Amino acid sequence: QVQLVESGGGLVQGGGSLRLSCAASGSPFSISSIGWYRQVPGKQRELVAAISSGFSTKLADSVKGRFTISRDNAKNTVYLQMSNLKPEDTAVYFCNLGKLYSGTYYPSDYWGQGTQVTVSS
Repeated sequence: QVQLVESGGGLVQGGGSLRLSCAASGSPFSISSIGWYRQVPGKQRELVAAISSGFSTKLADSVKGRFTISRDNAKNTVYLQMSNLKPEDTAVYFCNLGKLYSGTYYPSDYWGQGTQVTVSS
C-alpha cells in the first residue's frame, strides 16, 4: 500500500520561506517521480513542481526562481523549498506519486493528505 505523508506547512509572512516534505512508503520510491500540487477552495489542483527518478525537475512558471524541488532516495523523501513566498502561494499542498516524462507530469491516484501553507501580507 502506497502512502504519502506531507509535512512542513504553516503560517509565514510574505517574503518568508518554508520547506515541505513528502515521505513515501510502500512504493519503489527510487524509480518513481513525485509531483507537488496545490489547491485553493473553488479552484482546480495545479502542479507546482515535479522531480523524476533521474532527478529531472519541472517547475510551474509562477514559482520559478522561488521554489526548488529535491529528493533524498535514502530517506524516501521529496522536498519543496519555498522562498520569497507571496500571499497567492496560500493553498493546501499535496504530493503525488506519478511519472515525469519528457517534461510532462502524469499523476497517479496516490495522493497525500495535504499540508496547509498560509502566507500573510
